[in-house]
Amino acid sequence: MQKPKSSEILGKPLTLKELTGYQSGAIVSRALLDKRAGTVTAFAFDEGQGLSEHTTPYDAMAIVVEGHVNIKISSENFDLKEGEMVIMPANKPHALKAVTKFKMLLIMIRSVVGRRT
Repeated sequence: MQKPKSSEILGKPLTLKELTGYQSGAIVSRALLDKRAGTVTAFAFDEGQGLSEHTTPYDAMAIVVEGHVNIKISSENFDLKEGEMVIMPANKPHALKAVTKFKMLLIMIRSVVGRRT
């Protein structure tokens, strides 16, 4: 079954675990929203896959939808499982590695100059 395009999901109920599928030895991502104020992306990581340490200029919230992941923020490690989340602060180095296959929803909030929310 082909996944619907992002524009086709607006205003429809969605099941978080079905937003992305796993691929052997890979990381799968699907942009759900990409707006000036921020992005919402669903990810599926195969066991052992990860993202190397990096920084972003924006705060990002990682919500674990399924599985188990280790997320490192600065020098602190967090083991997160389904239903848990962490906010990764802007400009702080962070990395992650899938302990098991895992899925997450990543919400990144950008600063929008000249606009109050």
